[in-house]
Amino acid sequence: MIFREQSRCSTTSARTGFLATRHGTIRTPVFMPVGTQATVKALTPSELMDAGAQIILGNTYHLYLRPGHRLIERLGGLHEFMGWPGPILTDSGGFQVFSLAQFRKIMEEGAEFRSHIDGSYHRLTPELAIEIQEALGADIMMCLDTCIPYPASREEARQATDLTTRWARRCLEARRRQDLLLFSIVQGGMYADLRRVHTEQLLTMPFDGYALGGLSVGEPKQLFFEMIEASRPVIPPEFPVYVMGVGTPEDLVECVAMGVDMFDCVMPTRNARNGMLFTSFGRIVIKNACFSEDERPIDPECDCYTCRHYSRAYLRHLFVARELLAYRLNTIHNIHYYLRLMEGMRRAIEQDRFVQFRRSFYEKRQKEIVTDV
Repeated sequence: MIFREQSRCSTTSARTGFLATRHGTIRTPVFMPVGTQATVKALTPSELMDAGAQIILGNTYHLYLRPGHRLIERLGGLHEFMGWPGPILTDSGGFQVFSLAQFRKIMEEGAEFRSHIDGSYHRLTPELAIEIQEALGADIMMCLDTCIPYPASREEARQATDLTTRWARRCLEARRRQDLLLFSIVQGGMYADLRRVHTEQLLTMPFDGYALGGLSVGEPKQLFFEMIEASRPVIPPEFPVYVMGVGTPEDLVECVAMGVDMFDCVMPTRNARNGMLFTSFGRIVIKNACFSEDERPIDPECDCYTCRHYSRAYLRHLFVARELLAYRLNTIHNIHYYLRLMEGMRRAIEQDRFVQFRRSFYEKRQKEIVTDV
């Protein structure tokens, strides 16, 4: 079995499980730090491992353009190239092409676009997306999909979703390496019935897992959760479920409660470089003057390298002075926070106290808001 459910919360849909890949077994629910260009920004692979990272994410679009998938293949594959021994999931590049806006064109054959690097012309097809990911040696490959903007009309969403279905079949036909897992991506825009139907269509094909895509694209938070609820219950328990590009700590807690197994997001690393730090009691903007003489660690409950060795005052100084060490120390903390949050949820589910964990998670944030006022 590729995925095996281990334990389940008695009052929510939260669950733990094991996902077997070529480079090791992953315990779920899991958060995947984003290493878009074969690096999680500011961190070494050993630092990621020390933080507890089980799997990281790379990106087909970026690695195809630079340095090129064939070069990486000649140098031993993505794992050898970047010195990461654990599992890797690669995004198909569909979202990156979608984000190019005026520089791309979607058609039946694939997505035509101009490189954001040098303006060169390219066509990314479902077949090429699989070819690139197999050359990289990704443990989990993603089908090429068509991302749907928000807002979009029902007809626009339907047509794009139907194209994603046809591309999913072509990805399956192009697949050559059975040792690499292949996930399809559920679309449907912000229409619950379209998402349910699309999920059912994809379940008729032999994929190893299912991702819920096209979310966190500007829609209201309640609508975001409604779209997950439209698809998640349709997927049988023997498959891992991945929500792409999500999200805040609150998003992770709520999605785990709905039965989601896998997540990725640039938020912990990007926010670290922008000076926003995640803590058990909420967020800290480290450049604020109130931290200039604060001797406390970022989070007294955190045992990461940054919190064990440095004060808020020192971290503020580094950030205001634009020292490179600020980005490294902030990133170490944020990644550690995210991975410990997932670890805490796994433990709570196994002990059937996820509801208490969830309640405590929000209570700590409310107390800090009252204190700040």
